[in-house]
Amino acid sequence: MAETLELRLNPALDAQKWAEIYARDRLVRIPGVFEPALAEHIENLLARTLNWRLVFAEADPSAPGGERVSKLTQQDIAAMGRQAIGAKIGHVMERARENYGYLYDSYPMIEAYTSGWDAGHPIHQLTEFINSPEFLELGKTVTGAPLVTKADAQATRYARGHFLTRHIDEGHDKERVAAYTLGFTRNWQPDWGGLLMLLDDNLDISRAFLPRFNVLSIFDGRRIHSVSAVSPFAGGARHQITGWFRNDPPYRTT
Repeated sequence: MAETLELRLNPALDAQKWAEIYARDRLVRIPGVFEPALAEHIENLLARTLNWRLVFAEADPSAPGGERVSKLTQQDIAAMGRQAIGAKIGHVMERARENYGYLYDSYPMIEAYTSGWDAGHPIHQLTEFINSPEFLELGKTVTGAPLVTKADAQATRYARGHFLTRHIDEGHDKERVAAYTLGFTRNWQPDWGGLLMLLDDNLDISRAFLPRFNVLSIFDGRRIHSVSAVSPFAGGARHQITGWFRNDPPYRTT
């Protein structure tokens, strides 16, 4: 499904304005980050064309750190059968009760790009754009970081029952400058869950944000944050691209 996307940030975007807000709050929500037609195109790309994988962490004594990340395709899930996948999800829920874990659909954009998955898919152009000088310079300007060399990226789909428990993001070598999300979700309701929540040191919710359409959020990932569980009566799925602006060596050099 090869096609060419004309990817660029909205020319009306005033990065310096958002940099001032980030310097004060360590968080910005930038609406209209893409022009409307492009935002709609990306929305359709995420909603209709990706081969999602259900991701979650599960205990594995033989793996580094005693756990591994499972990434199950729809074919994997069908082959396992309802009872086996139900048992795995049950273990995920037990760990989540102890405030650890996650469950959502993912398309790992960087892994897909560097491994040559889905050749010709336009998602790879979006991966390149997220690591382009234009987008990285926006991250650098808004955060005030002295260096931003690349950005992680994964497309995510949170459906009913999906969640991300509270955590902080520093990276193994503190290479993560700031977290970002690109939102492509319309008409979401607060009762549906799926809210990005920032917590204070007492674990009270200091701020919470509704999934929105064509909004770039950038925040200090060293703050405790989570995504609340999507309710069983949610009227759709929450689509976002998430990752971190980073300052370690780029994925590819030319």
